[in-house]
Amino acid sequence: MSTQADHGHELIPRPELIPDALRAALAVVAPGCLDEMQAMKVKDEAFAKAVEWQSLSPVQSWVLIWAREIEIARRPDLFTRYAQAESNLEHEDPVIGREAHQELSAVLDEAMKAVRE
Repeated sequence: MSTQADHGHELIPRPELIPDALRAALAVVAPGCLDEMQAMKVKDEAFAKAVEWQSLSPVQSWVLIWAREIEIARRPDLFTRYAQAESNLEHEDPVIGREAHQELSAVLDEAMKAVRE
């Protein structure tokens, strides 16, 4: 069992990095994304490449993409930062737009780091 850093309030515990656990977590924190997760062309491509390359790396990448999305959705602190940054991406002030891109990148990096703990 890994230790998780304390990020304050979390809607659900961090799921295991397996498709069934990720689907179950997504059903709780972002049920509207379940169809996207299942229908994602990237998933099919990941599995096809895994067979072709005889490597699980493409499948692991798909799992990490969804684990990162769930990490953001399950943590109100990250979700708030993500939503705020996303809303400012096309801001008329280019400085605010640039800062929003930097914040969005920081949120995605923090979420990915957390799921890899």
